[in-house]
Amino acid sequence: MKQVEIYTSPLCGFCHAAKRLLNEKGVNFSEIDVLAQPDRKPEMIQRANGGRTVPQIFIGDTHVGGCDDLYALDRAGKLDSLLAA
Repeated sequence: MKQVEIYTSPLCGFCHAAKRLLNEKGVNFSEIDVLAQPDRKPEMIQRANGGRTVPQIFIGDTHVGGCDDLYALDRAGKLDSLLAA
């Protein structure tokens, strides 16, 4: 399974929803809390091609986007193959 990284904030409902989906799928992921580690936010923005909102989700080298994008991949049946590839 590919490495999954998610930039989050503890106050973000979309972050909790994205993590819930990943947990339901049994996916181990690294979480970077940009509220607790504000020095990591510029890194997130750069990696997300200017994306400033959380969550920002990365599967391997692929920038998935946010929570809605993650759920859209799952509904389209593409998330499992992206995780496994």
